[in-house]
Amino acid sequence: MKKSIRAFAPATVANVSCGFDILGFAIDELGDQVEVSLRETPGLEVIHIAGDNGKLPYESEKNTCTVAIQAMLQALNYQGGMEISLYKGLPLGSGMGSSAASAAAALVAANALLGYPFDKKSLVNFAVEAERIACGAAHADNVAPSLLGGFVLIRDYHPLDVIKLPVPKGLFCTLLHPHLELNTADSRSVLRKQISLKDATIQSGNIAGLISGLYQADFGLISRSLKDVIAEPTRALLIPGFYELREAIQSIGALGSGISGSGPTIFVLSPSRKIAGEVEKIGRKVYQKVGLEVDIYISEINDKGAYVI
Repeated sequence: MKKSIRAFAPATVANVSCGFDILGFAIDELGDQVEVSLRETPGLEVIHIAGDNGKLPYESEKNTCTVAIQAMLQALNYQGGMEISLYKGLPLGSGMGSSAASAAAALVAANALLGYPFDKKSLVNFAVEAERIACGAAHADNVAPSLLGGFVLIRDYHPLDVIKLPVPKGLFCTLLHPHLELNTADSRSVLRKQISLKDATIQSGNIAGLISGLYQADFGLISRSLKDVIAEPTRALLIPGFYELREAIQSIGALGSGISGSGPTIFVLSPSRKIAGEVEKIGRKVYQKVGLEVDIYISEINDKGAYVI
């Protein structure tokens, strides 16, 4: 009988407005599962994928699960083999860290099978290789919170420096996912290659303000800092309902909104579950007017991250 372990990794919100490629947080309950089994023959093989409508590759050099595990096995100089089954709970191209959740769950399961040679923070190094395959950029602002949970700052990439941030009590997120697929690579392609000194200064102040707001549990400071002058102006044009929703939630006490990852999902942070629920009601009205179906999730910040089931 083959030894098998299944793991779960949660959805994530990356960028968090001003924190392009350096900030992210994890969502409760929503995510992917991956089962990894040891086998006698060397190599990695994806034997089953469910929930992807036949869109994800089985080739080991293209699948984020196997790419992430292979990076870990190379670090260990492990010569054995594994079989991988992926159970997608996240829609593709949603901006909720779909590829990251798959890689994170695969790594946690494989790491457990081998007796936990790495802690979860170390696994982030291997997960970013899967992101390179998925979207052409080895960013960690999805994989780090998916693995570690909570709010995460990527201070540097060379070498990778990952820092967990505090999460104020009562902070809730409403995710609004319109039925629209937006490819991450395409979304990155519309970004400006150069930014002005003025925009860089504004963005730096907002990043510092958001992190300070998290440490001080200052919802007002968090709200003032949820502004992106670099990625959002171009990406928002690809997302129907973005500005309509932002305008509609201004009067109900929500802290602010932004694009989740590369979109089309929009996140809204609120200081209570009640206000997060009001955001849901408003969001349904907005997308009804826009003419798109929408899935809406309300969640506290998930501080657990990926885990063995």
